[in-house]
Amino acid sequence: MRVEANGHLIHFRDDGPRNAPAVVFAHALGTNLTLWDEVVARLPSGLRVIRYDLRGHGESAVPPAPYSMGQLVGDAEALLDHFDVRDAVFVGISIGGMIAQGLAIKRLDQIRALVLSNTAARIGIGSQWDDRIAQVREKGVSSLVEATLERWFHPSFCGTETAAHWGRVVAGTDAEGYAGCAAAISGTDFYTPTSGLRLACLGIAGSFDGSTPSDLVRETVGLIPGSRVHLMKRSGHLPCVDAPEEYAEVLTTFLKDIGHV
Repeated sequence: MRVEANGHLIHFRDDGPRNAPAVVFAHALGTNLTLWDEVVARLPSGLRVIRYDLRGHGESAVPPAPYSMGQLVGDAEALLDHFDVRDAVFVGISIGGMIAQGLAIKRLDQIRALVLSNTAARIGIGSQWDDRIAQVREKGVSSLVEATLERWFHPSFCGTETAAHWGRVVAGTDAEGYAGCAAAISGTDFYTPTSGLRLACLGIAGSFDGSTPSDLVRETVGLIPGSRVHLMKRSGHLPCVDAPEEYAEVLTTFLKDIGHV
């Protein structure tokens, strides 16, 4: 299903009772909403689960790059406003975690708690993202796959069919959409605004995360008083893929602890 947000169409899935407590999921750069399938299948019943493809990804529209983080936050805001969702738990991984921070800063009425997974207030430096965008423009997104999988997964997981599947998803990502979202990451620094947040927050980190190392996740989540971090010891950047059982268990415990289920 699709809904218009900020002048373009956003593809989403909306599962569960419409009047139930909502959990919203935002995926990583170069992936799509199916990133969460194995986790969602293991969550308790009675939740409203909303997943969506970021602009430029999956089945969402691909506006011309570059994108700003404000635009990506605005897409999430418009999606939740369309469904009149309030007091959701927002689960964001990587760029999705940056969107989660931005949305909580802007619209605390929509968000009651955050799960910041394998993300940070700032990820990388501008020159790194400039180089990656240039590579995508010159050689295509497929040229990034090998290095991406090495950053994303534990070495023993890289040879699995699941890892190969996500390599194909990365390669199939629209170059304009990838470059647009990469530019949004490059231009984002949420250290100061995130430090002003006061809400329940769970951080999830992977010991083998080559994109957002666990210390970086801890530093960001530590900006929010009362937050906690769970370290997944054999996971990389996408623990929802390489360890969905543990990920779902950790998420479910958090949802129960804050009274969301």
